[in-house]
Amino acid sequence: MSNFAFNNPAFQQQDPRNVATYPGAPQAAQGAQAASFQHAGVDATVNAQLEGMYAAPPAGAIETDRMSVEDTVWKTAALFGILLVTAAIGWVFTLGGVAAPERDPYNQFAPNMLPWIVGALGAFVLAMVVSFTSRKKVRPALIFTYAVFEGLFIGGISAFFEVLWPGIVIQATVATVAVVGVTLALFATGLVRVSKRATKVFMIAMGGYLVFSLLNVVLMWTGVVKDAFGLHGAPGPLGIPWGLIIGVLVVIMAAYSLVMDFDQIQQGVRNGAPRKYGWLGAFGIMVTVVWLYVEILRMIAIARSN
Repeated sequence: MSNFAFNNPAFQQQDPRNVATYPGAPQAAQGAQAASFQHAGVDATVNAQLEGMYAAPPAGAIETDRMSVEDTVWKTAALFGILLVTAAIGWVFTLGGVAAPERDPYNQFAPNMLPWIVGALGAFVLAMVVSFTSRKKVRPALIFTYAVFEGLFIGGISAFFEVLWPGIVIQATVATVAVVGVTLALFATGLVRVSKRATKVFMIAMGGYLVFSLLNVVLMWTGVVKDAFGLHGAPGPLGIPWGLIIGVLVVIMAAYSLVMDFDQIQQGVRNGAPRKYGWLGAFGIMVTVVWLYVEILRMIAIARSN
């Protein structure tokens, strides 16, 4: 196909060398005809390439090396797959044939706490390393290792609670999936968005909750508080345990943390961040979801124990 730009009248002026009466006109005409065939061939090649480009699927994150929502979703699924596998391992090693006291009064409840402790310490250390070094370099291997330790912790603590309160893991899992699903739906529809004021309130509340948690651990270790849940099990207003009151606020905090994670992924995609930063988005979602699950697990345990 000829180039439409050459249909302009400015390109239609007669050149005296193209007139047959001009000396050398036949040779010039043959050269022009050959050039025309060559130009047509080039146009056909270009058109074929363009049609191939239009027919090809859109370039993904691998081709562009840019962060995308789909690629981040796959990375998140991969991390949670690792977590589930190691959680199953942690579950098996934690129980090791242990039976609940009410099921077998002659079998003392003595679970193996090693997966729980190793998983919690390893996940905490790696989470700190990933969080404070990711600005300089993203290390997917560390994030994978974090998922392994987090799975051991989740499997261990879930097995421990399941023996004491049968069915609690299913309840906590369903509640966690419900909160994550509702939060994602509200964010996708634009009904919930990150704001500076809400983020400031979230950071203040998060700081207060960390101080409370640290104080609770110290009081439990020193024996000042005898309850198995520490201050969480202490009765509050109307006899409702503080763990349930604070737990509701923490679930709201975790939901907003998820909104922040979704917003960061969205901003990364819009700004054309490198594809490797999708691992950080997946890492943030995993940290928040695990935090949410543990809080819901503790709330249900407190409610059932009372």
